[in-house]
Amino acid sequence: MTNSTKPRARAADKRRRLTAAAAQVLHEQGVERTTLADIARAADVPVGNLYYYFRTKDELVQAALSEHSTHLAELTQRLDQLPDPRARLKALVEGWVEQRDIAARHGCPTGTLAVELDKRADGSLDMEAGAVIRLLLDWAATQFRALGLPDADDHAVTLVGAYQGMSLLANALRDPEIMTREGTRLLRWLDSL
Repeated sequence: MTNSTKPRARAADKRRRLTAAAAQVLHEQGVERTTLADIARAADVPVGNLYYYFRTKDELVQAALSEHSTHLAELTQRLDQLPDPRARLKALVEGWVEQRDIAARHGCPTGTLAVELDKRADGSLDMEAGAVIRLLLDWAATQFRALGLPDADDHAVTLVGAYQGMSLLANALRDPEIMTREGTRLLRWLDSL
């Protein structure tokens, strides 16, 4: 590695840490309660350095949404390695259930962010959050189509809507077992199709 690539690698690492920290802190605290200093602290980056990478909180929100999109792409790539579409969908639900404690504390990372951003009068960040959810809907619809089911898009909405609902209820009631019970119901539903 040359001397000029080391600073670039360090800068890329800092940006990556800031992006990951933004996704985590915004999920845990919400957009309005999160400060740039909170994100810098979580990323272990001096606050002054944060402005080199992101000038505004909205840019950090966009970076967090990009992080959610990347995470979803990685997840669906792993799921696509499973032998059949029903197994992929069931593994998705099982993954949601595994995250029940996080959902009970903070809700769905993308769903809660989308709802919060929709309440803001400024900008189109809510549409960007919706685009991440659309990626999940499209992936799920592809699985239902591969199963040969009619109304694949409607099945995808039912599945993702159930996840958003169970995440919201688990969070509102601080009850992770809602995720467990509803996840079991979703697995039975998938087996019945």
